[in-house]
This record gives sequence, structure tokens and C-alpha cells, in this order.
Amino acid sequence: MSRLTTTSAIAAAVALLSTPVAAPVAALAQTAQNSGKGWFVPPQQGAQPETAPRSVVRRTPAPQPQAEPAPEEAEQANAQPVLPVPPVPNVPEQAKAAAPPAPVMGVLSVPDLMARSTAAQEIDKVLGARRDSLSAAAQKEPANRREINQQIQQSKGLTQEQAQAKLRALQDRVARAQRQFRERNRIIQEAAQVAYGQVERTLVQVIKQVAQARGMNLVLNREQVALAMPAFDITQNVADVLNKVLPSVFIPADGEDPEKLAKSGKYPTTADIPAGSVGAPAPVITNASGVAPSGKH
Repeated sequence: MSRLTTTSAIAAAVALLSTPVAAPVAALAQTAQNSGKGWFVPPQQGAQPETAPRSVVRRTPAPQPQAEPAPEEAEQANAQPVLPVPPVPNVPEQAKAAAPPAPVMGVLSVPDLMARSTAAQEIDKVLGARRDSLSAAAQKEPANRREINQQIQQSKGLTQEQAQAKLRALQDRVARAQRQFRERNRIIQEAAQVAYGQVERTLVQVIKQVAQARGMNLVLNREQVALAMPAFDITQNVADVLNKVLPSVFIPADGEDPEKLAKSGKYPTTADIPAGSVGAPAPVITNASGVAPSGKH
């Protein structure tokens, strides 16, 4: 199951949880009787047949002729407005500077790198199982709720107060399940950021070292290049070095809150490392499918 599919399934299941709890059967029947939709309501004895509504003839007023606009008005409507043009400063000539070096280019494919990374494969496997588990639980909960709701509707001898108490308990269960699913999903997303962040920060350093070793001063994304000779492609070289220096990564345990882990002081946090530095967590890079990984359950 793909990451996007499981995410959609979780969202759909949680949306089902947000539907209001159905009222008892008596209330539903009363509502249906009032609306006349979705329920069979037998005719009452002695009921008078409804008289057919009288047809109403509506007369459409004749269109009134509109006056043609004057030529001066038409010309003004089509004319461009005259607006002020504030002056801008003159840009002075710049001093001559050294020309940049001749480009020595290389290309690489980030999706292919993530597909060949043993650390990224581990993240996909571990978090994928967690996301699948959450998706299955989220899809199962609405069925459990409907079963309980049906038992309440079929219960006999309940007073109105007892039925309302059972419905409130079911509503509390739905709200509690929603909070739990949202919390579990947040933990998975943040665990993915922690795990993939390690891969990306290491990948930036590996690309820099491989490019310097080959004398390259410009590395482009292969997916954005129309044509490149195989000799320019350093994807496999980068993947080999990445797997050597980072065969695996730290993944928070299942159910472990990354935010609480950050407060424990065991690891540096995003608040400790300046943004843009080599060790700073970078935005999550795309995985082998070209989609930004959000973590799997």
C-alpha cells in the first residue's frame, strides 16, 4: 500500500468518525415521517386525500429596449486609465569583477538515490508498517461505532434518559477515537521528519564530497535536464558513499513522541542547530516515488 493511499484511507476513516451519532429508531422514524424521504410511512386511516395543487401560470415580462451608450461614454469606457509614474533611482555601473569559473557539471537523481539508500528503505519499511496499522484501526472504528449505535436503537425498555446517556457515551467514544488517531498520525509524521532528516543532511555532505572529488562545481537534478551523457551522472557514486557512511538511521520507537524526545536532551534539536548549516535539519526530500515522505505507520 502506497504512502498516499494509506494517508487518504486514514483521512477518510477519521472523517467517518466525525459524523454525528444517529438518534434512536423512534427519533429517526419521526424525522422520516416528517420529511417523507427514505422511510415507508403507511397511510393513516381516515386521512383525507391531498388535493392536487393548482397550476400557476407565470407571465414573463417583455424585454425592455435598452438605450445605446453615447459615443463619448463608450470611448471613455475603453480608454486606459492615466496613472502616476513615480521616478526610480538610476542604477550605477558596477565595477569589473572576476568572471566565474567555467562550469564543470554533473547530474544526479534524488528519487533514484532514495530508492538505493538502505537507510531510506529501512524508514519506508518501519514507518510503512505503522501507517498501515493506523489505517486499519481507523477504518475499523466506524464499523464498531455503527454496531454499538445499532444495539442502542434495538434496545427495549430504555427510558429516554437511559437512551440519551448511552448516546452520549458513544459520542464521547467517537471524540476520543478522533483525538487518538490524530495524535498517532502526528507522531508518525514527526518520526518520518526525524528519520528522513538524517538521510538528507548526510546526503548534502556526500554530494559535496563526490562533486569535489570529480572536480565538479555545478550539480543539477537529472529530472530537470533534457539531455545528459552518462558520464555526467554521479547518482550511483553518491548512493555507494551514502550507504557506506549511513547504512541506517535512528527511528523513534513506535508510539514514542518525537516532541517529548526532543525535550529529554538526548539529541540536539531543531532549535539548537542554526538553519542552513550543514548539520541543520533540511526539508524532507522526495523518496523513490518522487513524493515527499511523510512517514508510514
